[in-house]
Amino acid sequence: MATGARWGMTLPFSDRTLAGSRELVAELPKLGYTDVWSAEVNGADGFVPLALTAEWAPGVRLGSAIVPVSTRGPGLLAMSAATLADLAPGRFVLGIGASSPVIVEGWNAGEFVKPFARTRDTLRFLKAALSGEKVTERYETFEVRGFRLERAPETPPRIVLAALRPRMLHLAAAEADGAITNWLSPQDVRKVRAEIGPDVELIARLFVCVSEDAARVRELARRMLAGYLTVPAYAAFHEWLGRGETLRPMREAWAAGDRKAALRAIPDELVDALVVHGDAATCRARIREYVENGLTTPVLAPIPVGEVPLERAVRDLAPVED
Repeated sequence: MATGARWGMTLPFSDRTLAGSRELVAELPKLGYTDVWSAEVNGADGFVPLALTAEWAPGVRLGSAIVPVSTRGPGLLAMSAATLADLAPGRFVLGIGASSPVIVEGWNAGEFVKPFARTRDTLRFLKAALSGEKVTERYETFEVRGFRLERAPETPPRIVLAALRPRMLHLAAAEADGAITNWLSPQDVRKVRAEIGPDVELIARLFVCVSEDAARVRELARRMLAGYLTVPAYAAFHEWLGRGETLRPMREAWAAGDRKAALRAIPDELVDALVVHGDAATCRARIREYVENGLTTPVLAPIPVGEVPLERAVRDLAPVED
């Protein structure tokens, strides 16, 4: 691994409880991992795993990828971010994003309205609040009256945005400290990088299966891809990337309620482009392709397939010095 390069891991691990993850998390810095990034869908929340990691693995950078901007009030989001920034001064990166209608409305009784504007407004509020300002402001999507953190962090966290297409990517480059993307190939990184310029941090979660059973990996990966690429934001992302016609049969079958046909309609080539798989050396080489094409921070999400336990995959995927 080149000096200064980043190599991240996703927490929680998919095969164990958060409480049972301490030993493996504590091992990550020794293995060469520089970052630990959480997620927030319908499992662990985005902050508690990072708070534990701050104690279990001192020194690694902590990041959320991502916390939705519409499932918490702006003030509560600032409070949670300030707490992590206090626990890990200079090591916490707050990743926020619009999320999806299912998560915001279906699961959290919120409103998924004007996602770009809500993300922009939340970013602007957080930058002010986390710097210690008293915020009284009417934004396009919400209003805050007289909010000030009781204890603003001495080192405000960097803020990065989930961004899939030019408008949000441009916002991330202009007003945030980086962009987070997802479900793309190494070659796709070049198109994303062109939108944000050469100096903006670009982060992506990469789903990795350490397995030489390609048929089994593809079967599992098709289920994951169908679940994501039928979400409007991801469908539009892949339209922009040039995969509209490739994905059209899958989307049509999915919309018709034929889930089996939708899975069959995902070509092997697409699975192989978007999911890293093979033996550990092949996977590490594939991850480096992402970096060579402009990805700053790969965040690995190992998916156990069977013959390689997750704990071994985490160790085998660790960066190797060039």
